[in-house]
Amino acid sequence: MFRRSVPADYALVFRFDSAKVRDLHMLFVFFPIDAVWVVDGVVRRVERLRPWLGFARDRADLIVELPAGAAADVEPGDQLVLEGKDEH
Repeated sequence: MFRRSVPADYALVFRFDSAKVRDLHMLFVFFPIDAVWVVDGVVRRVERLRPWLGFARDRADLIVELPAGAAADVEPGDQLVLEGKDEH
């Protein structure tokens, strides 16, 4: 929130202990993002969220936020494998 943009290689990953319905909102976000809801490594939903007004929810134990367009080829049923370094 409050950022004006993100780098093209940006990803924000939210890991949860269990799969539950999870909400995402775009209040105070100034640019669109792609959001991916995942359960047990399988994509359940992919959604482009609009700045300020975007809102979506689905069941997930992992949510990934990406720059708009980065998840264009990702579809429900795809397997998701995360690679890279953890940054806290």
